[in-house]
Amino acid sequence: MTQSLLHQILDHANRANPYPLYEELRKTPVHHVDGGPYVVSTYYEIRSLLHDPRISSDVRNLASTARDPLAGPAQEESALPPSFLRLDPPEHDRLRRMTNRPFGPPHSPRRIDGMRGELHDIVSGLIDDIGDPDRIDLVDQFSYPFPVTVICRLLGVPREDEARFHTWADTLAASLDPDPDADPAERGKGANEARMQLGMYLAGLIEERRKNPGDDMLSRLATAQGEDGAMTTMELLSTAALLLIAGHETTVNLITNGMLTLLRHPDVLQRLREDPGFAVPLVEELLRFEPPVQLVPQRTTLADIEVRGVTIPKGASLWLVLASGNRDPQRFEDPDRFDPDRRDIQHLGLGSGIHSCFGAPLARLEAQFALSELARRLENPRLLEDPPPYRQNAVLRGPRHLPISCDGIRP
Repeated sequence: MTQSLLHQILDHANRANPYPLYEELRKTPVHHVDGGPYVVSTYYEIRSLLHDPRISSDVRNLASTARDPLAGPAQEESALPPSFLRLDPPEHDRLRRMTNRPFGPPHSPRRIDGMRGELHDIVSGLIDDIGDPDRIDLVDQFSYPFPVTVICRLLGVPREDEARFHTWADTLAASLDPDPDADPAERGKGANEARMQLGMYLAGLIEERRKNPGDDMLSRLATAQGEDGAMTTMELLSTAALLLIAGHETTVNLITNGMLTLLRHPDVLQRLREDPGFAVPLVEELLRFEPPVQLVPQRTTLADIEVRGVTIPKGASLWLVLASGNRDPQRFEDPDRFDPDRRDIQHLGLGSGIHSCFGAPLARLEAQFALSELARRLENPRLLEDPPPYRQNAVLRGPRHLPISCDGIRP
């Protein structure tokens, strides 16, 4: 029964609406799939485990345990070392601290806030270029190019190189998906090849920045000499690859899921059109209601841990279903209702603990600008397909395309 339920969640046929399956999953807060992972689906337990130092994100610990057949490809033989997202303290803390120096407070307090004008210009330009209002693919024409352009400018990656890294990014994002029907060895080989190609590409950019540094993050990271010293070349390549991919993949889903939800709730869309400031609480509720990262697989227990009366043994594979926790009625009243006026909304949409989303301030700002401008400028927008076609990925869940129509584009 348990294995069947987990396979249903991973089945692409249920991607458009996995929430009834999550509801069923929560009836047993800690599911164990024979020969596979322990799956935790309730809010308080997930939040506690995200803060528990006995839970490892280090892929080397995962690789040393019995392989989880649903965990996706192994990455231990990758050409690049693991990014800080897949490391534990103290390595994680050192690299994240170094990466944060050119990104946010206290060393770069205005880096993100100072991009407001730039974000507005990018959004306006993309909406101006939409063209035929009778059929718009919001993903291809807006939700994807917006965060890609932003992360390229932030890092100092030429926007015209997007065609080069798009395929690598897609391959690496797909490798996160625990698809039980995929060949782990083949996917692992493809992911490692993509990481190597992306690393070689970034190595060329970093070498240029070392010779001619600018004010972009790659330049700052490549020339940094802070209290933690400098990153090694391999650490720098791995960090740059993480920022480039994570800097747009999840935000594409956040914006697309957001617009899909607004089109299903026209009263909320109208309210946003009249009050752009409403975008702030709106995005927080979207992060709860339709989080861009649905689950976190490939965690490993470093000790026996008891959760709701179940002992998860040392060395076990652990999955945390964030999207299920966000709909837990023990934590949120009427959790399946989209309500941007919720007063208490400590969601798991950006994770929690030491691995909480590094780019959260930027993702929030991008989504706020994107949705408020779409609401203001699209006249009478409506869905052409509901549900739209979804990406295969069960981890990074979102529509692959979002076909919409409108009566025109306001200036």
